[in-house]
Amino acid sequence: MNEASFTTASWPAPAKLNLFLHVTGRRPDGYHTLQTLFQFLELHDELRFEVTRDGHIARARELPGVPEERDLSLRAARLLQAASGATQGAIVHLEKRLPLGAGLGGGSSDAATTLLALNELWGCGFTHAALAALGLKLGADVPVFVQGQAAWAEGVGELLTPAEPPEHWFVVLAPRVMVSTARVFAAFNHGLDLTPYRAAITIRDFRAGQTCNDLEPVVRRLYPEVDNALKWLRDFGEARMTGSGSCVFLPVADAAAGQAIRRQCPAALADGFVTRGLNHHPLHARLKT
Repeated sequence: MNEASFTTASWPAPAKLNLFLHVTGRRPDGYHTLQTLFQFLELHDELRFEVTRDGHIARARELPGVPEERDLSLRAARLLQAASGATQGAIVHLEKRLPLGAGLGGGSSDAATTLLALNELWGCGFTHAALAALGLKLGADVPVFVQGQAAWAEGVGELLTPAEPPEHWFVVLAPRVMVSTARVFAAFNHGLDLTPYRAAITIRDFRAGQTCNDLEPVVRRLYPEVDNALKWLRDFGEARMTGSGSCVFLPVADAAAGQAIRRQCPAALADGFVTRGLNHHPLHARLKT
């Protein structure tokens, strides 16, 4: 057994919403350029870490549906270890609350929290900017979680401008289906003769309501579960899909209004929760870097 120092501290990994998502082009390397507005949610995964002295990195238990080689928390830990030259390792304990393939950024958030936590626990001393650059190697959504501020994003999602959208309460429905982002973008590319890339907009355009989620029509066609959930939620207001799906969300006046809607949702349609938007990652108030 590895000799380890166990810490009882918990490290939150919040969900995110894409308040809108426009696809503006495609780079020569195949990655799509985007415009979006990221905002965090109070709902979060939770991580704890045992620091090992022998450099061993592993997870405390299996994560159903995610083989070890695809586990972003483990990949983040190994990436930081290699970049920093740290001789310590870690056993990662993950309490998973965010659904997989839901467009809530759960894996990316877990990776970012792992980078932030182990940077502290291993004493690496990396800045948030350096950690964000590492995180980009794991996924385009990781930097916004590392930087810890709601943000207007461009490029592949890594060009971030801090933003302060209203911190609404949201009803979020999670259809019981895991959406494949690769499948969605493949179908989106196939339909470009009908839906060309969107011209870039400004923050003023966003405030004027000139936004949507460009991937929504594709996801609704490929995944009837998402289509059904969005149709149902739109009976209560201007609901929208986040990211490449599957979750759909609706801003509401307060928690009570959100719970009233959630209670009406048929159990067979989707799981649901009510949570509040956050413009600041809950970890950053306690971090030194």
